Amino acid sequence: MTDLARTRPSALDQLPDRDPEETAEWGASLDAVAQAAGSHRASYLMRRTLERAESTGLALPPLLESDYVNTIPTAAEPAFPGDEAMESRITAWNRWNAAAMVTRGSRDGLGGHIATFASAAWLYETGFQHFFRGKEADGSGDQLYIQGHASPGIYARAFLDGRLTEHHLDHFRREAGGEGLPSYPHPRRMPWLWEFPTVSMGIGPISAIYQARFNRYLAARGIKDTANSHVWAFLGDGEMDEPESTAALALAGREGLDNLTFVINCNLQRLDGPVRANFKIVQELEAQFRAAGWNVVKSLWGSAWDELFALDTSGALVRRLREVPDGQFQTYATRDAAYIREHFFGAEPELARLAQQLTDAKLTECFHTSRAGHEPRKVYAAYRAAMEHKGAPTVVLAQTVKGWTLGPGFESRNANHQMKKLTGKEFRAMRDLLELPIPDSKLDDGLVPYVHPGPDSPEVRYLQERRAALGGPAPARKVHAVALPEPSAKPFEALAKGSGSQEIATTMAFVRLVKDLMRDKETGRRWVPIVPDEARTFGMESLFPTAGIYSPLGQTYDPVDRDQLLYYKEAQNGQILNEGITEAGSMADFTAAATSYATHGEPMIPFYIFYSMFGWQRTADQMWALADQLGRGFLIGATAGRTTMTGEGLQHADGHSPLIASTNPAALAYDPAFAYEIGVIVREGLRRMYGPEAEDVFYYLTVYNETKVQPPMPAGEGVEEGILKGLYRYQEATAPAEDSPRIQLLASGTAIHWALEAQKLLADDWGVAADVWSATSWSELRRDALSCDAAQLSGEDRVPYVTRALAGAPGPVLAVSDWMRAVPDQISQWVEQDWYSLGTDGFGLSDTREAARRHFGVDAPAIVVAALSRLARQGVVRTTAPKEAAERYGI
Repeated sequence: MTDLARTRPSALDQLPDRDPEETAEWGASLDAVAQAAGSHRASYLMRRTLERAESTGLALPPLLESDYVNTIPTAAEPAFPGDEAMESRITAWNRWNAAAMVTRGSRDGLGGHIATFASAAWLYETGFQHFFRGKEADGSGDQLYIQGHASPGIYARAFLDGRLTEHHLDHFRREAGGEGLPSYPHPRRMPWLWEFPTVSMGIGPISAIYQARFNRYLAARGIKDTANSHVWAFLGDGEMDEPESTAALALAGREGLDNLTFVINCNLQRLDGPVRANFKIVQELEAQFRAAGWNVVKSLWGSAWDELFALDTSGALVRRLREVPDGQFQTYATRDAAYIREHFFGAEPELARLAQQLTDAKLTECFHTSRAGHEPRKVYAAYRAAMEHKGAPTVVLAQTVKGWTLGPGFESRNANHQMKKLTGKEFRAMRDLLELPIPDSKLDDGLVPYVHPGPDSPEVRYLQERRAALGGPAPARKVHAVALPEPSAKPFEALAKGSGSQEIATTMAFVRLVKDLMRDKETGRRWVPIVPDEARTFGMESLFPTAGIYSPLGQTYDPVDRDQLLYYKEAQNGQILNEGITEAGSMADFTAAATSYATHGEPMIPFYIFYSMFGWQRTADQMWALADQLGRGFLIGATAGRTTMTGEGLQHADGHSPLIASTNPAALAYDPAFAYEIGVIVREGLRRMYGPEAEDVFYYLTVYNETKVQPPMPAGEGVEEGILKGLYRYQEATAPAEDSPRIQLLASGTAIHWALEAQKLLADDWGVAADVWSATSWSELRRDALSCDAAQLSGEDRVPYVTRALAGAPGPVLAVSDWMRAVPDQISQWVEQDWYSLGTDGFGLSDTREAARRHFGVDAPAIVVAALSRLARQGVVRTTAPKEAAERYGI
C-alpha cells in the first residue's frame, strides 16, 4: 500500500476495522497487480470486483460509469423474434416517405426535420414491431412519448399502415384547411393519433415520469389496473440539457418505476453541433441516471465492432473509446480510413498494431455507420433487458448517426437540423442504399414520389399482423365517453348561504367545497388534490387523515404529529399528491390526471393548488402543453394578487398571472370575489368538463388568503349567468338623488372590498352614486367579445355580453383589481362608456396590505380620487374635487 493511500482521509476511517492485517493484504495485492501488470489491469480487476459485489447484493455504492461499450455483449443478445429482412424493408419504406414528405413540403417553404428520424428509425420500428402495446387489448396500452422532430417517420409508418393517405402526407404542416398533419405531436390538432405533446423540449421527460407514477397511483387506489401499461419516452441527448428533463429522475428511481423506459437517441448532436463536443454525453448521462437509481443499458456499437473488440487483447481500444470526446467521434463519421488510422489508432502503439489487421473498408464501416441504434437485434436486446428489469426504471442510451441513410451530405453534419430537403441525386443514392424498387423514371420529374408496396403486400400484412398481436395501432389516442354523475348540490348550497358572521378567505372556501365534494359517494374518489408541499398554507391539513397522502411505501415511520387530530398520514392508497417543492412536478402530475379520461378511460378531477406567483409564471409552458393534450381540471392560484401576500415581497407578489392565463385558449380564467361565486364556477366547471358533452378545457381560479365575511348569493335573475360570463352588478348605489353624479365601479377578486368601501365614501363624502360590479372573469368577457366580432365579420349581428350588461349604465366606468391594469383593460374597447382602470403595475414589495395598496393606488381612497377625476372630466363634479379628495385621504 502506498504512503498516499495510507494517509488519505477516508469516510472508512470512521468505521471500525476488525482485521487491519487482512485489509493491508488486500491493499498490497492491488499494489502488486499495478506494479506487475500495469494500472489498467489493476483498474479492470477493481471494476470487476465491484460489479461482482453489486450483483451479489452487497451494500456498496453503485458504479456510476462503465466502459464505453455495449451493456449487452453480442454473445449475450437474445434471439431476434421477428423477420429481420422484412422489418428492414418496412423501415426502408418509412425512411423514404418521411424524407419525401419533408422535401415535398419544402418546395413551399414549410420545412420539416429529416435527420432525427433517420437516426432513430430502428429505435421506433423495433418498438412498434415487438414491444409497444396498443389500446385494443386489455388495459390501457402503452403510453408513447415520441420525440417531436421524429414525427415525419411516425406519419410515414401510419401511411404504410393505411391510416394516412398521400393526401395527408402532402398536407404536412398545412393545417388551415382542417386536413393537414401538425408538424409535431399535437393531440389537439390530431386527437385520434397523438396522445402526448413533446416538442417543447424537457416537458416530455418529466411528463413521462409522472405519467408512469400516476399509472401506479390509479392502481393503488383501485381505480384502474395499469399493470400492463408501460411508458416509453423517446428523447434526444441534446434535450437532456433542459432542466425539466432530469428534474424528476430521482423520483422515478426512488419509487422504483419499472413501468418506465427512457430511450435516448445519442447521435451526439444538438441542433447546432455536438452535444458535448469536448466531453462524452453518454458517460455523463449514464452517471446521472445511475446516481438517481435507474437501470442503464448502453447500446453503442454495431456488430461490425465485434472484430475490433476481439482483437483488443490489451484493453487499449476500450481505453481509447473512453477518452475520445464526442466532437471527435462526429468527425470520424465523415473522414476516410487514413484519417481514422492516424488520429484514433495512432494514439499508442498497441492501437496502431490492431489497426494494421483491419482493412480500410472495415474501419470506415465501423466509424461511419456501425452504431447499435441502427441494428434491430441490438435495439431489441436493449428493450428486452429494459422490460425484464424489475425494481427500477430503465434508460436505454442508444448511439446513432444523425442523418443516417440520407447520404454524406447529411450524416453527422452540424447543419443537418436545418437541412429540409434532399436533391434528386441524394434520393437516388438513398434508394440504392435502401434497395427500394423505385425506377429512375419516377425520380425525373422534380417531385420525388411517395412509395407504397400495396395494401396486400407482404410488408403491410406483416406490419398489421404484428400490431394486431400487440393490441392494435400505435400511437393512438382513444377517448372513452364516460360522463360523471352530478355531485350533490349540498356543498354548493352551503357556499351560496355565505359564512354568516365568520370571516373566511376564498382559499378556505374553495378547500371546504372540495373537501365536501370528496365525500360524494359517486365522484368523491375521483378528485386528485395536488399541492407542492404547502398544504397547510392553503388550509388543506384537514384532508391529511381522511384522504391520506399517496406514497407507494405507505408510512414506514411514526409521524411526529401522530398524536394530533390532523396528523401527517401517508398511505399506499392515499388520495393527495403532495409533491414537495416542485411546481414542474406538480404540473406534470396534474397533466397525467387531467388526461386520464383518454389515457385510461377513467375521468379524474385534479385540482392543483399553488402559490399564485409560482403557477403561470413558472410553468406556463406546461400549461400550454396541457391544453395541447386536452386536459381537464382545476388550477387554483392561491394567495393571489400583488398586495395580499404581506411581507413576502417582490418575487411572491403576483400581479400578472391572469394576463398570462388569458393567452391560453383552453384556460377559463376566473377571479372570484366571494365564496358563492366559487361554488357557481366549480359546479359549472364540473358540468362542462365531466358532463355528457364534456369539453376539452380547464379552469383557472384565483383565490385569496384575506379573511372576509362571505355574503350570501344575491337573489334575482342573471346572477349565475353573470358570474359565469364574467360580470354582474353586485350592489347598486343606494337611493341616489336623481341629479347625483353616477359612476360604475368594476372590481374582481379581493378588490371588490375596496370598491365597496369606495362606494360608501363617494356617497357619504361627495354625493356620488356608484354601482359596484363583480367582474369574475376579464378574459371570458374578452373572448365572448372577440367571438362577437368574428360573427359580425360574417354578417351575424351579435353584441358582446359586456356591452349588453353595461348598456345604459350612467357615468364613466372605472375598473380596479389586484392585478396590473392590462388585465381589466382587455375589455375596454367593448365598453361604450368612458373607460379607466386602476391596477398594481410594477414590482411587488413587502409591507402591510394597507400600505401596499396605498403604494399602488388601488385602495378605497385612491378609487375615490380616480372616480372624481373621471367625473370632473365630464363636468359633473367640480374640477377641484379630485385634489380635495387626495388631501382629505392623505394621498
